[in-house]
Amino acid sequence: MIIYFLIGALFLALIVFLAVRNLRSGVKPHDSKLKQRAIFTANEQLTFSRLKQVLPKYTVLAHVSFDSLLTTKFNHTRSKYRNMIADFVVLGQQNEVIAIVVVEDYSVAKKHKDAIYQDQLLKLAGYRVCHFYGVPKLQQLKDEFKVFDDLDLIEQDIAPVKKYEFYANKSTSQLKLTN
Repeated sequence: MIIYFLIGALFLALIVFLAVRNLRSGVKPHDSKLKQRAIFTANEQLTFSRLKQVLPKYTVLAHVSFDSLLTTKFNHTRSKYRNMIADFVVLGQQNEVIAIVVVEDYSVAKKHKDAIYQDQLLKLAGYRVCHFYGVPKLQQLKDEFKVFDDLDLIEQDIAPVKKYEFYANKSTSQLKLTN
C-alpha cells in the first residue's frame, strides 16, 4: 500500500515539476504561417457571375453576416444568429436588400434543421429568401428574379429615397426565437 502511495506521489511531483518548468521557460507556441485563400469556391464563383449577369443593375454581395442583416434589442437574441452567414445578398438602387440567395451545396453535409432555422430568422425580419440547390442555371435565376423587371419600371417613377427611409417603413415581427 505504501509503495502505491510513493509511486503516486512521485508521479504527481514529476507532473508538477514539468508544469513549472514549462511556465518558467516562457516559450509560447508559434503561430502558423498566414496564407491567402480564395474568396469563392468554384460553385460560388459561378453562381456569383450568373447573378451579376441576370441582375446587372443590382449590387450582389457575397458572404454577408447575419449581424449586418438583422438587429435586435437584446444580446441573448443576437447570439442566436451571431455566426450565421448569408451566401448572397441582392441590393437595390437605394442599397436596400431586395433578396437573399441561399445556395445549398450537395457536397456539404449541412444540417437541414439549421437551414430551416436560418430561413425562419430571415423571413421573420421580412426578407425575401431564394433557394437554389447546387449552381443555379441562368434560366432558374431569370425566372426567380423576373419580378425585378417590373421593379425597374416602378423605381423610375419614384423620387430618390432618403437614407434608411426604406427600413423605417418596414414592419418587423416580434416573435420569440428559439434555437
